Amino acid sequence: MSTPKVYFTDFRATNGTPMPEKLKKLMRMAGIADLDLDGKFVAIKMHFGEPGNLAFLRPNYAKAVADVVRELGGKPFLTDCNTLYAGRRKNALEHLYAAWENGFSPLAAGCPVIIADGLKGTDEVAVPVAGGEYIKEAKIGHAIMDADIYISLSHFKGHENTGFGGAIKNTGMGCGSRAGKMEQHSAGKPTVFADRCRGCKLCQKQCAHGAISYGEDRIAHIDHDKCVGCGRCIGGCNFDAIENTNYSANAELNRKMAEYAKAVVDGRPQFHISLVQDISPNCDCHAENDAPILPDIGMFISTDMVALDQACADACLKQEPLPGAQLYERMHAHDFCDHHDHFENTTPNTEWKSCLEHAEKIGLGSRSYELITMK
Repeated sequence: MSTPKVYFTDFRATNGTPMPEKLKKLMRMAGIADLDLDGKFVAIKMHFGEPGNLAFLRPNYAKAVADVVRELGGKPFLTDCNTLYAGRRKNALEHLYAAWENGFSPLAAGCPVIIADGLKGTDEVAVPVAGGEYIKEAKIGHAIMDADIYISLSHFKGHENTGFGGAIKNTGMGCGSRAGKMEQHSAGKPTVFADRCRGCKLCQKQCAHGAISYGEDRIAHIDHDKCVGCGRCIGGCNFDAIENTNYSANAELNRKMAEYAKAVVDGRPQFHISLVQDISPNCDCHAENDAPILPDIGMFISTDMVALDQACADACLKQEPLPGAQLYERMHAHDFCDHHDHFENTTPNTEWKSCLEHAEKIGLGSRSYELITMK
C-alpha cells in the first residue's frame, strides 16, 4: 500500500494570487479531477461558525471549493448537521440563519446550504461501521449520505474535548445527527470543583439538557443522570471550575468519532481540505473565539483524512506559541506541567493521539504520509 500524499501550501501571496485561487490550484494539484465529479451530487461538509465567533473559515474558501466542483461538472452543496448543545445551530431554521449571518449565502458561497439532518436533527441514516468496536451503526445526516461524493473543508484548530478539531472531527462528529452526537459524547461526565466556582451561571446557559442547577451555596451542581457528557459546560466556564475527570472518556470519544468518520466515507470518493489558520484554543461552536495559540501555517489537502490530520498536527507542533494567548499563558504559569504537545498544554484534560491511532486501526487511513509542497 502506497504512502498517502498530503499537499501543502502556505498563506504567502507575494505573486499577487488571491488566496481562494491558491486553494483552487492546490485542489487541482491534489487530484480533485480524479474523482469524476460530472453530474454528481457533492457534499462539502464544513462548520458555519456559531454567531459571535470570528475564527471560522471565511465563505470565500467555501466558494473556491464549490467553484472547482462546478467547473468539473459536479453539483455542490455546503452542509452541516444540527448541534447537540443549546445554541444558534440546534435546528435547521436557526442553523440556516446563523450560516447566512456568517456570510454563507448561496451567492457568497457559490452553492446552496443544506442542513443534512433536517429540521430538528432527526433526519438520519443508520450506517454500518465496518470494524467498529464502539459503534455498530452510526447515525448520519441523511443529505450527507445521499450525496455521491464527500468533501470535508475543515478549520484546523484546538478543541476543549478532543485536543484539536480537523478532518476526522469535522466528519465524524459533524456528520452525526443529534442522536449521533449524543452517542459519541455519552461516555464521560464533567465534575464541578466547588472551590473554583463563582456562581456566574455561564455553564448553565451552555447546557442543552437541564443538567446544571444551583443551590443556596451558589455552586453549580451537575445531574449526571441528565448530563450527556458533551463538554459545553467545560468550555463555557471562565474559571476552570468544571473538568472532565474521566480521562478515558476523551479517548473513547475520539475512537467513536473515528468510527463515525469511517461510516461517512466508506466505499465512496472522498477529498479532504484543512486550513490551519486562526488556530483558536476551542471549537468554532463557541459564540466567541479566543486569540490564536499558534501562527497561521497554511492549506493542507489529502484523500486520506488520517494522514491529513497527522500532517496538520505535526505542522502545529513545530510552531512557537503566540505571546498572550491561552497556550502561552498556561506555559508560563507557576504550576505548569509540560506535556510536550501544544494542544494538551492548551487544554491539559484532552488528548488527540487515540483518535488517529484508532482511525488507522479500523482502516480509515494512515498516520504516515508524504508531504508535497506547492510554492
